Amino acid sequence: MERYYTSARRQILDIGTDIEAFRRKARLFLKPHENHIALLKLKRNEPLTPTDLKELEGIFLEAGVDETALAALQNEGGVPRFVRALVGLDREAAKRAFTEFLDNRRLSADQHEFVNLVIDHLTARGVMDPKLLYEAPFTDLDRNGVEGVFEKPDVIRLVQILREFEPRIAA
Repeated sequence: MERYYTSARRQILDIGTDIEAFRRKARLFLKPHENHIALLKLKRNEPLTPTDLKELEGIFLEAGVDETALAALQNEGGVPRFVRALVGLDREAAKRAFTEFLDNRRLSADQHEFVNLVIDHLTARGVMDPKLLYEAPFTDLDRNGVEGVFEKPDVIRLVQILREFEPRIAA
């Protein structure tokens, strides 16, 4: 197991064998930076600039995570996706993404609850793999998950919306 120490608290950051422990520790060293523009952009679902990416990496480097460990985060979808999963997404940003989908529609109670569950997940975790639409708690509303609650065109659109939450990198 590789170990990395933060400069501020001399805490051990374990990389490689226990990603969950690393996530917990990363939340700790991200906390003082919660108002950093790059983190705010991630929470608001705004595009990141190359400078923002360097700033995010800098936060990790400052905490004692080396280049090798940063490269390992690519397995988690890259630093922006990893950080978004830690800090979550602003609830209003999550709701805005569904505005077009919800406009001029009458949803059933189950459909309304389903969309709210998706928004709750995005608010807590920042991103969502569409396959989760077929697992609990979504299957609590219908055993077929999203396909039991929505028609096929709506399922396709919901999946597209979820894919749009991947952190965007501006050119």
